[in-house]
Amino acid sequence: ILVAAIEKHPVEFAEAMRNAIGKAQGELKKRQAQDEAKKLEEKFDKPLVPEIRSDEMIRGNKNAPLTLVEYSDYECPFCSRGFNTVMDLISKYGDNIRFVYKHLPLSFHKQAMIAAQYMEAVRLQNVEAGWKFHDVVFENQDKLRSGGEGWLKQVAKKTGVNMSKVAKDLNSSK
Repeated sequence: ILVAAIEKHPVEFAEAMRNAIGKAQGELKKRQAQDEAKKLEEKFDKPLVPEIRSDEMIRGNKNAPLTLVEYSDYECPFCSRGFNTVMDLISKYGDNIRFVYKHLPLSFHKQAMIAAQYMEAVRLQNVEAGWKFHDVVFENQDKLRSGGEGWLKQVAKKTGVNMSKVAKDLNSSK
């Protein structure tokens, strides 16, 4: 009977199917959105807890009630905007915030890994010099892209660290 009805009214059947499929797709999208919202809420209830090692480079009060951990890439233009936001937050919250920078060099940013290695080599000698290096690189991403490792050496040298030790520490497991 169903096949006969479909054959007798194929246009009406196609329209009915199209409408039913549209409704089903709408319902599926609504369910997906609800599932995503539920997962997001669960993340607020159980947030990720980053590992903060005792040897991490921390800017600000190490015992501050607020901790901001940033995973970043020195060559990423969005991370540069994040740097400005972080500096604003540090200025606004003062001793109530500590900032921890973690490297996340992306493979498609050619200078990101070497910049991270230079920062760590500088930091091993002097944490304040490491922060100075960090800030200069983010404030001058265009020079990082155009000058590469040569420019990074100049920035490191201006921090006042021992450049022979930087060269040795660039590939250190530390």
